[in-house]
Parts: sequence; C-alpha cells; structure tokens
Amino acid sequence: MASLNVYSALLVLFLTGRAAMATKENNQIIKENKCETKMGLPCVLEAFTSIFETGSISNKCCGELVGLGKVCHSALVKRTLENPLFKDLSPATTIAKSIQTWNNCLALIDSPSPSA
Repeated sequence: MASLNVYSALLVLFLTGRAAMATKENNQIIKENKCETKMGLPCVLEAFTSIFETGSISNKCCGELVGLGKVCHSALVKRTLENPLFKDLSPATTIAKSIQTWNNCLALIDSPSPSA
C-alpha cells in the first residue's frame, strides 16, 4: 500500500513539474520574442474576445495579430490557458478557436485586396 502512495506522489510531482515547465517555456518564448509589445491594447482585447469568448476581430487587428507571429500567438494563448482564472475553459476548444482566428486573419492578410 505504501508503494501506491509513493507512486501517486511521484505522479503528482511529475505532472506538476510538466505544467510548471510548460509555463516556463511559454514565458521564455514570450520574453525572448517580446510578444507582449507587438500589439496595441485594443487589438489584444479584440483577439482575446474572438478566442476566449464570442466576438470578432477587425481587419486592422488581424494585421496586428499576423504581425505578432504564430510563435507569439500560440505561446500567449497557452499561457492564458495556464492561468487559474481560465481553468473552466476547454483547452481543446480554445486552441481550435485560436487556430481558426489565426487562419482567418492570415487568409485575410494574404488575400489580394479588391481593386477599386
């Protein structure tokens, strides 16, 4: 019975360590790439709303999101999901919305603008 308790404790330590490692990796990516300085606050709020709530993102903010870069975008979304305030959100659903928002913005920015 004692070995089961030791195993359980080791499993908890392993999982906790993995979560802390993921947080550290995301924070390092964000810091090294200066991700938090690449978008204006209004566009950050629009992107946040489109991913974590129900909302849309404007063309202007799509441009800022694409300018942020996929690495920063992914790291910021993952770090937000690690925040206890968002523990009730489904990570799979949120990441799917994040990818959808990214792809929609990328398609919008990459598409040629219609001629006048």
